Order: sequence, then structure tokens, then C-alpha cells
Amino acid sequence: MDFDPSVVSYSDLLEIFWKSHNPGSRPWSNQYKSAIFFHDEEQRRLALESRKLHEARIGKIYTEVSPAARFYRAEDYHQKYYLRQRPDVLRELQAVYRADRDLVDSTAAARINGYLAGNGSCAAARSELKSLLPPGEDQRLSEALCRTE
Repeated sequence: MDFDPSVVSYSDLLEIFWKSHNPGSRPWSNQYKSAIFFHDEEQRRLALESRKLHEARIGKIYTEVSPAARFYRAEDYHQKYYLRQRPDVLRELQAVYRADRDLVDSTAAARINGYLAGNGSCAAARSELKSLLPPGEDQRLSEALCRTE
């Protein structure tokens, strides 16, 4: 995810982060740990305050707060987990994005992955895909996405 503070504040990004996973779940390996990265003292302060607030609500939190450092992207086959569990939807997207890297970098694929994870309705997905995909592709993808397996 690219963070653009002119679009969303760091505080709003933190709220999205907390709502997007279970921070009270202990990671089973280092590569799956929950972490917040900061670039300056203000972000560090906000991250720590945010963690403290959520810890008061739910108890022990395993989220690490660390300075941002060099970021290593996971291999493409590790990307878009929920999408890769639905080969019918994945095939439709691969017709639009022929290279796996293009698919992984696609906003449409990221949004569809979120819908497949249970974040949002089929109606919302149909509406949003119209603005993200070429005409015709949005309809085929909507049908595949909204079909239950």
C-alpha cells in the first residue's frame, strides 16, 4: 500500500489497520507479525497512543511499533491471499492483467481481495469495479466475484 497523507491521515490509516486484523492474535512466525511502522516522531507517538487505546479495549496486543526501514516485498505468490483461494475470480482477473506482477500491483485486485475476505457487499463490489476495470471486464468479474462456491 502506498500512503499518501494528502488523501488519508496517519491517524485514519491506523484506524483502518486496527479494524483489518486481530491484533490480539499471537503471530506464529516473524513474517506474519502485526506491525506499525513510523517515519518520524509524530507518527511514532500516534502509533503508540493508538496501540495503547486498543490494548485497553481488547487486552494483550502483539502489534510491534517500529521505525520504518527498508521494505522487502513478499513474492507474488504470497500476495492477494483471498483472491488466490478463488481460482474462478483469479482467472477473470488474469485475463485483464496478464503478468502476475501487474495483477499484484492492481488496485482492482486489491479491492477484490478485500471483498473476498468479507469486507464489503457484492453490490458495493459491482459498483466499484465499473470504475476500476475496462467495460465488459467489470461485468464478468462481478459475476465471478458474487458467485458463491
